[in-house]
Amino acid sequence: MLVTQNITKVEETLPRWDLTDLYSSVDDEKIAQDLNDAKGKAQEFSNKYEGLFAEAGKWQPCDLLASIQTYEIISEILQKLGSYAGLFYYTNLKDSKAQQFNQKIQEKATEIASHLIFFTLDLNKIEDADLQNAYQTEKGLVRYKSWFDNLRAFRPHQLSSDLEKLFMEKSLTSSSAWGRLFEETLTGIKFTVDDKVLSITQVLDYMSHKDPEQRLKGATSLSKGLSDNIGIFTFITNTLAKDKEIEDTWRQYPTPTTERHLANQVEAEVIEALASAVKASYPSLSHRYYAIKAKILGVEKLEYWDRNSPLPHADDQYIDYEQAKSIVLNAYQSFSPKMAELGQRFFDNGWIDVPPYDGKTSGAFSHSTVPSVHPYILLNYQGKMRDVMTLAHELGHGVHQVLAGKQGVILSSTPLTIAETASVFGEMLTFRSLLANTKDPIQRRNLLASKVEDMLNTVVRQIAFYEFEKQIHDSRRLGELSPGDIGEIWFKTQAEALGSSVNIDPIVRPFWSYISHFIHSPFYVYAYAFGDCLVNSLYAVYQTSPDGFVERYIELLQKGGSERYSELLAPFGLNARDPLFWQKGLDMISGFIDELEAIK
Repeated sequence: MLVTQNITKVEETLPRWDLTDLYSSVDDEKIAQDLNDAKGKAQEFSNKYEGLFAEAGKWQPCDLLASIQTYEIISEILQKLGSYAGLFYYTNLKDSKAQQFNQKIQEKATEIASHLIFFTLDLNKIEDADLQNAYQTEKGLVRYKSWFDNLRAFRPHQLSSDLEKLFMEKSLTSSSAWGRLFEETLTGIKFTVDDKVLSITQVLDYMSHKDPEQRLKGATSLSKGLSDNIGIFTFITNTLAKDKEIEDTWRQYPTPTTERHLANQVEAEVIEALASAVKASYPSLSHRYYAIKAKILGVEKLEYWDRNSPLPHADDQYIDYEQAKSIVLNAYQSFSPKMAELGQRFFDNGWIDVPPYDGKTSGAFSHSTVPSVHPYILLNYQGKMRDVMTLAHELGHGVHQVLAGKQGVILSSTPLTIAETASVFGEMLTFRSLLANTKDPIQRRNLLASKVEDMLNTVVRQIAFYEFEKQIHDSRRLGELSPGDIGEIWFKTQAEALGSSVNIDPIVRPFWSYISHFIHSPFYVYAYAFGDCLVNSLYAVYQTSPDGFVERYIELLQKGGSERYSELLAPFGLNARDPLFWQKGLDMISGFIDELEAIK
């Protein structure tokens, strides 16, 4: 049974993160020292290695290993600087000092990184036979094989050093600048409900309010705030889509999604099989569930903003953050004491920024920073069950990032196909723990409904987002899009995903404009659906063959990005290229809906 209290708890009592493990403040002398150190090392690196690997016979395998190790050192310094600037900025979006500091670090880091651009380009000029010989001669190079394989996947699309440098430097005044404008515009909007001025995070929370009138007020306020700024959001979207088209053309990417697939180390056909399987399951998943929910709520159709509303008799009281910690850590502990111990560090050491507040970015994330430090988690905790699940999700990311850190800067970063594994698995552990301890039929129904909705938001909603993005980028190549054009694509893709039991009112047409992934990481969204279906299949293996599973799972997380997703899944007998793989994951969602429907 959850321990709850009224939502009178002041946000200021919730923990804020402590960034001093990176730097003590934006005025820390170590920042200037690290910038100078990185600049010196990068210039020395360029003088020593530029052109060396572009020609056979000029280098030895030991030179190649030494160059990679030095490259990692410089990369870690730059990533540490960028991590601190970004984390400080995202909790101080309205502060001019934070804005200027973040921009300064981006500009300095880009200037330094420009000295390193030649390196991966030159490495891709090494003949395959020479690289294979280097692996045999210098055994230390073997651990970087997956990194080389990933680099070489981009060989057909790389440009000259001068053009690569131009694209990097121009990103400060193109993609990065438009992303900054998006964040600061969205954060600056004041949404009003009953004379209360709300942030984007707070107004979105209204759409899970128990009172339908309050949900409508939240949706109406969200629509008005976004509509008042729709010209800016439309211009940003058009500009970034055109910017991507220009770069894609120069790099000869055949489709707007190609670069994302290569970066994720996943075949396009695998993702299209995932998307096709999810879309084919719309009727049996989202359409069916929302029809059931409409019946439970006693309405013919759900309004768009009713999708995540609580069911009748749902416990909507505030879940204390301390209780949320216990729920998540106990679930982790029951699966793996090691995971619980790693998770506890985030709470003990100030690695989580918990409350929503003015000037803080919306949503949640776990940022890995650098292996020599540790990850940081950002939440906007408001005491709902979904916030508990978000904590479980982001803590899973954090544990994964800690475990993978031993791989070093180059190999610790996981592709998006695997990056959501630990987070979604953490959610599943937490849900299963809560469900096992819930005997009351009404509470059990509410838990199942909440989980199904989370899974639909993770799988169906994200694939609908993916379809929306593809249509936006394809349409933009034919000409600039108006707010009405974008709103119509949003309307149609949402209607297809949600089905006839959800009324999609015209006021939701601008709702596409607050989705930050569309701005910062085009086509990122399918990773959530990939991760959820993957975890469902993984969890099924755990249920049927638990012996040795925990050890294999921890090993998967520890490998970070040192192996491709297909190699990481092989020990579990899973193959994402199998046409039935995605259906297995979707069947788990369907099973939860069956169980929910059977509760009277």
